[in-house]
Amino acid sequence: MFSFRFSNGPAAALLTAAVLLTVPGCTGPGAGQAPATSGPASGGGSPAGTASPGPPGVFPVPAATLSIPQVVKDVEPSVVTITTQTGIGSGVIYRGDGSIVTDAHVVEDQQRQPFKSVRVQLADGTQTNASVIAIDDPTDVAVIKADRSNLPAARFSTATPEVGDLTVVIGTPLGLEDTVTSGIVSGLHRNMPPSREQPQGALDLIQTDAPISPGNSGGAVADATGAVIGLSEAYLPPSSGAVAIGFVTPSATVTNVADQLLKNGKASHAVLGLVPADLSPEIVQRFNLATTTGALVIQVSPAGPADTAGIRAGDIITSFAGQKITQVTDLLAALRKAQPGQQVDLTARRGTDTKTFTATLANTSNTG
Repeated sequence: MFSFRFSNGPAAALLTAAVLLTVPGCTGPGAGQAPATSGPASGGGSPAGTASPGPPGVFPVPAATLSIPQVVKDVEPSVVTITTQTGIGSGVIYRGDGSIVTDAHVVEDQQRQPFKSVRVQLADGTQTNASVIAIDDPTDVAVIKADRSNLPAARFSTATPEVGDLTVVIGTPLGLEDTVTSGIVSGLHRNMPPSREQPQGALDLIQTDAPISPGNSGGAVADATGAVIGLSEAYLPPSSGAVAIGFVTPSATVTNVADQLLKNGKASHAVLGLVPADLSPEIVQRFNLATTTGALVIQVSPAGPADTAGIRAGDIITSFAGQKITQVTDLLAALRKAQPGQQVDLTARRGTDTKTFTATLANTSNTG
């Protein structure tokens, strides 16, 4: 189980249902603030880094790779510094009209309420105001709009990188503008388990060993072709015993959510309408449970999908839409892949019985 702390960011959670996740703050210290010593670091373009398959026996031509200085030269003009009342973060220009993507917690206050406006410094050193257009807490993605146009939009990749691919991180860690670090993709599809700071966890992240620090949040993580593969999200501090373990929100998630935010002012997510918890040894022993794996239902939203399907507090979900559920992050990850309105079958243990339920998933926009 992962153990990590969050720096300078909000830690409240939305208990709308099982997938309204809260992602930690990783904004850097603002003026007069002491640098944080630990905590997670915390559209636009067309797909990049992919090649069309050729006829049988003909290998596809790989995308051209660049040196790290060339990647920086390509990407750095699209990376901005974002200053708020509570700290400093980073962002990436999404569209030339001034639309910028960043982490939601970068532009939120301690109560996870978005600021109306923030200050943006562009790569050329000029500064401008920016309005916070919309945020999506479940994915920790936000879109802001700078009072400038004709900006250099980054090129976003929607392809999944491979473990071992180059990663180049550009942002403003601890207020140090245009800082560059590099590493590789260390892992894919990482899920952060629920914790006190983020009760719903964080899902489907890219892991990298490129150093990420407070203030990098929302900044660009690029590949060897100069395409942005994601936004800096979090890291495990050395105090946890970790060495160079950082996390990135994939560009496929960023672009999907950003397009929804720009079009509708909100993003849709499937909701099951329950709050799950992992089965600790203490819970298993106390209640003499017949299973030690699964997601324990500790709360069911009245009239929500789970309630309507007949799921009750105390049930232990062991499968969702055909996927085995051994812990809460399995359930949250499976639910993230589902669509609002989709009917899914769930299996749960209730006492010594095994029951099957069919739930019609709701949408975050209509669950209250």
